[in-house]
Amino acid sequence: MVCSVALPLPSPQPYRYRIPTALADRVRRGARVLVPVRSGEMLGIVLECGDGPVEGLKAVYAAPDVELLLREPLLALAQWVARYYAAPIGLALRATVPAALWGRSRLVAELRVPGAEVGGASREVIQALERASGRATAAALAKKLRRPVWDTLQRLARAGVVALDVEPPELGPAAGRARTVTLTRSLPSLLERERVFGRAARQRAAYEAIDALGGDVELAHLTGQLGFAPTVLRALVERGVARFGEREALRDPFRDVTVESPTDLTGAQRDAVRALQGLAPGETALLFGVTGSGKTVVYLEALRDDVAHNRGAIVLVPEIALTPQTVARVRGVFGDIVAVLHSGLSDGERADAWRALASGRRRVVVGPRSAVFAPVANLAAIVVDEEHDASYKHGEVPRYHARDVAVRRAQLEGARLVLGSATPSLDVWAVRDRVRLVRLPERVSAPRLPTVQLVDLRTAPRVAESGPVPWSEALDAAVAARLAQGEQVMLLLNRRGFAHYLQCPSCGLVPECPSCSIALTVHQTPPALRCHYCGHREPVAAQCARCGHATQRMRGVGTQTLERWLAERFPRARLARMDADTTSTKWSHRHLLDAFGRHELDLLFGTQMIAKGLDFPDVTLVGVVDADTGLHVPDFRAAERTFQLVAQVAGRAGRGPRGGEVLVQTRSPDHPALRAAAAHDYEGFASRELESRRSPPYPPHVALANVVISGTREQEVARGAADVAAWLRGLVEVRQAPVEVLGPAPAPLARIKQRWRWHLVLRSPDRLWVGRLVRYAARRAPHAGRGGDPVRVVFDRDPVSLL
Repeated sequence: MVCSVALPLPSPQPYRYRIPTALADRVRRGARVLVPVRSGEMLGIVLECGDGPVEGLKAVYAAPDVELLLREPLLALAQWVARYYAAPIGLALRATVPAALWGRSRLVAELRVPGAEVGGASREVIQALERASGRATAAALAKKLRRPVWDTLQRLARAGVVALDVEPPELGPAAGRARTVTLTRSLPSLLERERVFGRAARQRAAYEAIDALGGDVELAHLTGQLGFAPTVLRALVERGVARFGEREALRDPFRDVTVESPTDLTGAQRDAVRALQGLAPGETALLFGVTGSGKTVVYLEALRDDVAHNRGAIVLVPEIALTPQTVARVRGVFGDIVAVLHSGLSDGERADAWRALASGRRRVVVGPRSAVFAPVANLAAIVVDEEHDASYKHGEVPRYHARDVAVRRAQLEGARLVLGSATPSLDVWAVRDRVRLVRLPERVSAPRLPTVQLVDLRTAPRVAESGPVPWSEALDAAVAARLAQGEQVMLLLNRRGFAHYLQCPSCGLVPECPSCSIALTVHQTPPALRCHYCGHREPVAAQCARCGHATQRMRGVGTQTLERWLAERFPRARLARMDADTTSTKWSHRHLLDAFGRHELDLLFGTQMIAKGLDFPDVTLVGVVDADTGLHVPDFRAAERTFQLVAQVAGRAGRGPRGGEVLVQTRSPDHPALRAAAAHDYEGFASRELESRRSPPYPPHVALANVVISGTREQEVARGAADVAAWLRGLVEVRQAPVEVLGPAPAPLARIKQRWRWHLVLRSPDRLWVGRLVRYAARRAPHAGRGGDPVRVVFDRDPVSLL
């Protein structure tokens, strides 16, 4: 018997191994196996088993798990991801299974016959084992002897001279432990409790609380959430009515995050719930609801029946900042059966969540894009909240889109799929006739959407002291009025940093990143010039590097500049900035949002993080400081993204009974995207934008693949791009494929992390043809899939950006 094994490596094909007879019952599709690779060993996942020639094949060392790591639906999903996105199957599986669960396993050799009479290589191995006190890993022996030792160890094992054993890996970090208090004596009557506890009221209250919670409660819950002193609990043990114990505990940082979910639904919400519950297995619905219409409540009510019948669900959210609020709402409905998966968790927390979902102890998972691969048992439904968000696209191989993976997973497992948004992606809106369209046209807690005013920065009076900050008198007066009334304000400026860039007023030099073809951004805290692509940092020079001019001017404005201006303009207001710089530590998102929700902050400002799904009823004013930051970038989705960003951030205003208003500052007040956002007219915008993408054709009317050629030498990259383009055009001609090859040309971001970038685009009305060409080219095109080649080629199918 032989098996094919996928290893977490960029290899285009799986590896083949011989299955030893002793392991035949454990080496199955989806099992983890320990196999020899070059001069070491590695864990992989079995893809296929069957008959075949075994000559020259190395043997599987071990199959360490009793249960399969990946059951059939998830394994089939990973293979679909590898095929659709033209990615090595090992990397697709690495995206599917968290890094903590690949683990490490070691082959260990133990000397059984010291001084055995053998010669050559076998003698060297025995001597090395004797020097290691008779026991060493195979990898350590190979390193010590500077050569492979696998064949030698197997010969010695067959002769009985050494014994080979495998130290099996943990399924990620070991499970956590928690102290518990367990009742040991039943006191069913009031008389018995009176006799045992007498006047010890707190002891009696603790006993009754433990009894009400099932008789076995974690100590941390009793002392933390219920407020019982440790001395009270020790007294229960001393009275003989309870004992201390220990049990496996999930490391769950969201253990105490919960809010009550509204129980009174509007008529529109009840209709939406019925529509979503009525979906057939594998069917998709688009829940199209205005901001504040209660989409999250509808999701959860639609899942109630599934969870009550021990079925599972996945709830995807687009941004880590949104996770605590969403988890609180989901936990408010489903309690402790909810798990959380995202990159901010520790290895132990992720491993615990994975174990709990795989075993069925947790049946609902909440998380960003990687949670689409969660091992939810008996999956009944998948929800993709804010489906339009670009963060659902993975930036590394495999370059999957979680929404599209969710579509495929729902088909494979017969699960209902719900895509929700107030501003659906045009890709989804274009196929609304092929899915169930469910509308929520009105807000729940406010009579109408907030009024939106476009402020023309070209002509509007500005506050004189604002300097580089585009701060109109209209926005200034609105912020001051809301703060004076004790209301909350949110401001969007979708650019980090203190200033956008520096420029010498004498010679015009703009300091650029030495590794990337972009200007360095000025940061104030700490003072530095920083690159937002590769992380390069350098001090702010006192004079121009080219001409020596003593002063340099700051151009543009970032969130740090805005922070300084707001602190000067509104010194009594409690401010907080929310961007990638202020939320880089664990739980910083959660702390900021919790403080704002408790009204400990008056004004929250930041980048697009604040635009996504946040619900604060006391926010009555939202200001967009500069709506033009992404409007004119060279990307066909620029207008769509700008509309979505402005419409979404506008939706944060007026969710409470006091209503709200939105001021959008722009130098392009007549742009269709901004005018539509101001009018809350998604359908009008979508109709016009879809028509504009017919000529020249762009998605969703055609399928695209972006081919990026990169390298450290610009001329080599240009030649490589020309070679790839010529090869692709030849392939298109030979196969008579209905595909255009556009380019090559320098990428809009021409240099990132010391690599020059060119790109070309495959475009076709036939999605299947694009897929065929990408899969073939990823293996055969010049420079594709060749280790050590100074020029690298990357194929990105269904790109969300061409930058």
